Amino acid sequence: MKQVQIDRYGTPWDVARCADVPDVGEPAADEVVFDVLAFPINPADMWFCRGSYRLKPPLPATPGAECVGRVVAVGSAVNHVKKGDLVINLQRENWAQRRKVKGDDAIPLPAGIDLRQAAMVRINPPTAQLMLSDFVDLKPGDWVIQNVANSAVGRLLIVLAKQRGLRTVNVVRRADLAGELEALGADSVVVDSSDLARHVGEVTGDAKIMLGVEAIGGAATGRLADCLATDGTLVHYGSMSGEDPKVTRNNFIYRGIRLTGFMLGRFLARRSPAEIRAIYADLGGQVMAGKLSAPVDTVYPIENIKDALAHADKGGRNGKILVSPNGAI
Repeated sequence: MKQVQIDRYGTPWDVARCADVPDVGEPAADEVVFDVLAFPINPADMWFCRGSYRLKPPLPATPGAECVGRVVAVGSAVNHVKKGDLVINLQRENWAQRRKVKGDDAIPLPAGIDLRQAAMVRINPPTAQLMLSDFVDLKPGDWVIQNVANSAVGRLLIVLAKQRGLRTVNVVRRADLAGELEALGADSVVVDSSDLARHVGEVTGDAKIMLGVEAIGGAATGRLADCLATDGTLVHYGSMSGEDPKVTRNNFIYRGIRLTGFMLGRFLARRSPAEIRAIYADLGGQVMAGKLSAPVDTVYPIENIKDALAHADKGGRNGKILVSPNGAI
């Protein structure tokens, strides 16, 4: 079978290769085997190839934080999925034609779900959902502020917040993004600046904003903290700038701002397998109903992984780059 491997760290499309490896074999009693139908190339996968991600397994290693697959074999002790079911995998190393995983890591999705969208359900939708639910007890009408609002997570957060009756302030770098974000349900779109807090106050009527989420780091974290109400919570879930968050001590000492972080695996680990399956059943249902979606630019075969990685690194794309290891899409 085909599997993507890296033998060293460096430029992703230089270090990644499509290798022939032995098949995964039959499942043990508590395991599931599935064919990988599609996987996306995420920023974390690019960092993994470069050696700048938090995980550095022994080389050669296989990237791949998420995928969608179809079950081909089920161990005798597994009863929540069956042969033919569509599943996502909670574990990594998914850039391959076939995977064998523990049963609890195979999460079923609704039959008939669009495979392109299903490939992107594992990380971004629950990230947006849990950041809205796990930090602040928000009520309909409350405001949430986020930066990187035009990212995949940002767009999903707008939609999920609107479903709950929450209002969003969405910080972007370009004013021309306002129309498409407002079409998703954004209540306000503001261009980031050194005077961000004043502009946010103007568009919200100086609303009491208790939750902010941000994925830039550096001074951008501090600008979002300045927009929060006293005792507000700011969730840091990424660092596009590569810098650690910079927040003034005044925000901590005098205003009681709480700066915390989010990593999906940590928050899923607090939940039982049944609770995790319920989260994804809800999100999968919303994808089926057309309520949640993310744009896809191009789909590549696994043999062209180098081209796919180079494309994923380019600006000006119209969505995610996907790879279809078994030609399913």
